[in-house]
Amino acid sequence: MSPRARIALVVTGLVVLVVAFVIASGSSDTSKQQDATDAGATTPPSTATAEAGATTAAQAPAAPAVPVVKVVGAKPQGGVQRLKFTKGDTIRFKVVSDTADEIHVHGYDVHKDVAAGGSATFTIPAKIEGRFVVELETHGTQIAELEVDPS
Repeated sequence: MSPRARIALVVTGLVVLVVAFVIASGSSDTSKQQDATDAGATTPPSTATAEAGATTAAQAPAAPAVPVVKVVGAKPQGGVQRLKFTKGDTIRFKVVSDTADEIHVHGYDVHKDVAAGGSATFTIPAKIEGRFVVELETHGTQIAELEVDPS
């Protein structure tokens, strides 16, 4: 199992534990709020729920950012983008283009069309090690280099 997969597994486990804790805490808080309401308190139950939800969102780690390759005038903005992944993981990236073309990931032989002003998102299992060209097929322009390292 790759280090990224291990980290993802640990993070997922932590998120499940946090959610379980919040749910368990929320149910006991509801009974305490009901007792307080019966005693004349005016705290609305929705306040505790909103606070618990905010805590959960603050504790949950953000998903890894998906690299974005921007194409302007049929050329990669900022030059050819280097995208690095590990074999066994999932290759994810997005192409945003002002030029209509077919995007071809060589080696993996994956093709997607992108409309002018549109985008195309790629999600590919990283099964093949090496370096691969990502290009605007019709224009013959390389926009990215995909590197898949051994696990």
